[in-house]
Amino acid sequence: MKLKITGKNIKLTQAIKDRAEERVEKLDKFFDDSAWAEIVLSVDKKINQRAELTVHSGRKKYTGKAIESDIYKAIDSAVVKIEAQVKKNKGKAVQSKKLAPKEDLASYFGAVFAPQNDVKFSVIKQVEVHPMNPEDAAYEMERLGYTFWMFMDEESKQINLIFKRLDGTYGLIQPVKAK
Repeated sequence: MKLKITGKNIKLTQAIKDRAEERVEKLDKFFDDSAWAEIVLSVDKKINQRAELTVHSGRKKYTGKAIESDIYKAIDSAVVKIEAQVKKNKGKAVQSKKLAPKEDLASYFGAVFAPQNDVKFSVIKQVEVHPMNPEDAAYEMERLGYTFWMFMDEESKQINLIFKRLDGTYGLIQPVKAK
């Protein structure tokens, strides 16, 4: 893998360059020959040693940034972060390939889209319903931070449901008798 090393506010010694090349070589096993990397090493206020490593591989770009008290530790940390990203990304690719056979896909979609006969409730709440008008119900819903509110309409004495829509307006569900 080709490596470009840049230094900001730091003199790049041969030891630092060797360490960066040695650590980045560990990433070769994850990438093909077309991949290349660049690392920017910098010092902030003589305390923070920063390493920013970017690996370019085809369409993908992996970035690892580390700030340590020692430039060598910063290089190591940046490489470890890139390695973790690559492993995570490779894991997702392998996982998606496991579903590739048609039988697996059919069983997967059959399980996901199959009608559920057993309805299980994780929570059952009993709520006191107070007579109020829809405006008061909307205020109460907003005051409590809910997205819906059940209430008894003052006029009709029926249970209604008010809900907040995605566009910021409110919706009201009123029961009617089935024909």
